Amino acid sequence: MGFGGFSWKRALGVTRVETRISRSFGIPFTRSGRQRKIGAAMTGGYGCCLIPALAPLVVLVVILAFVFLH
Repeated sequence: MGFGGFSWKRALGVTRVETRISRSFGIPFTRSGRQRKIGAAMTGGYGCCLIPALAPLVVLVVILAFVFLH
C-alpha cells in the first residue's frame, strides 16, 4: 500500500490556502465540487430534481392567479 506521491503544492502550503479560501466563501475550489454543489442545490439534496416536482404547483398558482385577478 502506497502513501501517495510528493506534492509541491502541498509542501509549499498552496493547498491549505486554497482550502481556507474555499471554505470562507463556501464555493468549492475543484470543478467536480462546484458541479456537485450546483446539483445539490437543484435537487434540494434529496436526489430528485425539484424543478419537475414543483412544476404542477407553479401551474396551479398561475391558474388561480388568472382566475382571481381576471
